[in-house]
Amino acid sequence: MAISTWRCICGAQHSLSKDRGSPAPSLGIGRISKYSGQSVRTMPMRVLSVGKKRSRGTQLLVEEYKEKLGYYCDFEDTLIKSNPKLTSDVKVQVEAEDRAMMQQLKPEDFVVVLDENGKDVISEQIADLIGAAGSTGSSRLTFCIGGPYGLGVQVRARADATIRLSSLVLNHQVALIVLVEQLYRAWTIIKGQKYHH
Repeated sequence: MAISTWRCICGAQHSLSKDRGSPAPSLGIGRISKYSGQSVRTMPMRVLSVGKKRSRGTQLLVEEYKEKLGYYCDFEDTLIKSNPKLTSDVKVQVEAEDRAMMQQLKPEDFVVVLDENGKDVISEQIADLIGAAGSTGSSRLTFCIGGPYGLGVQVRARADATIRLSSLVLNHQVALIVLVEQLYRAWTIIKGQKYHH
């Protein structure tokens, strides 16, 4: 599969598969999304996260943003069971979670992996990522959040883009809350609405 790259405002490179369409254009310089006020192809979005049962507070916030995101696109949130083999071997655990997540991914998904070693992004770049993904020919935008030991090799290799939400290492539930809020914020940036200042 041939891979091409595109650059974020911060200069970070992201890979897009040519099998899914042409690479996204350069995102330019500054804090304004190139898609702000533009018509963007609406793609269903999904978040896959690995973990145990979520806290009540986390689930309430996710549901609140899921409802808000529903105004802009179809949004799905899938929780993949952490440590499905109930093993104490970290490598076996991560491999099992990796297989479970790969079973959820379709070839036509545009996959964004959240990883502590990913590229730093600002809110406008997430809006640009949503806009650019819509022009790749992919049918769904999927964000992947790993469990306590991160994501496996297969999911990382499958990623079309790898980002991080913070320089801090975030608990997967905190990362989920930050992500869904940023996805909502990105859509308000694209639509030119007043949520983002």
